[in-house]
Amino acid sequence: MNNPEQTESTPVRPNFTENLVKPIVTYILLGVTIAFYLAQILTEGFLGFDLPAALGMKINEQILAGEYWRLLTPALLHGSLTHIAFNMYALFVIGVELEKRFGHARFGLIYLVGAFGGNTFSFLFSPNPSLGASTSIFALLGAEIVFFYQNRGVFGKGAKRALQNVISIAVINLIIGLSPGIDNYAHLGGLLAGLLFTALAGPILAVDGIFPNFTVVDKRPRTSLIWAVLANMVFFSVMLGFKI
Repeated sequence: MNNPEQTESTPVRPNFTENLVKPIVTYILLGVTIAFYLAQILTEGFLGFDLPAALGMKINEQILAGEYWRLLTPALLHGSLTHIAFNMYALFVIGVELEKRFGHARFGLIYLVGAFGGNTFSFLFSPNPSLGASTSIFALLGAEIVFFYQNRGVFGKGAKRALQNVISIAVINLIIGLSPGIDNYAHLGGLLAGLLFTALAGPILAVDGIFPNFTVVDKRPRTSLIWAVLANMVFFSVMLGFKI
């Protein structure tokens, strides 16, 4: 939303570097996901099959049998070194900056609802098994889109450039997702989850203070996190209800 006290023509910008948190959750997610991939490699070597994938990837028949954790755990699993390298690079590039703006709890919740939304869409519209963190990566892209749109009055012309960049990345990756062997429904579901969550609970920035001591504060109440999670859970659970 536009801040009435801050427009694109304002010559002085506030300090956007204050009060930014360290991206701890991003680093934890990177470490945990890489650890799971190592477990996949080790079990493949010692047991002859990929045990984590067998227990956690999205398999529609197993979900219908009651293994609902498979709507989340695929985000921790990957099918190849190239697959995990691409996703972890995307998580690092997007996640470090986004977590600084969103905070630990909000960032972590977006990652989770992205996994749930993406795997739900995959379950509903694709019969094929799938795995990968791209569900959550697309949720982070959706979060960035809404964040810059809602705060375009604070960021000014920079918001337009950021929006064009993020939307271009999302569209290009969705087009790439049309290739055989890629679960684009999972991407769409993750993107939708990130858009919905951030629309309800993303940071709403406002400029606070008098020149030259500008600062930026988040006006969004913390209780909005609860409503955003509930909205995602209800939306995707209702869709699940038509198939389970």
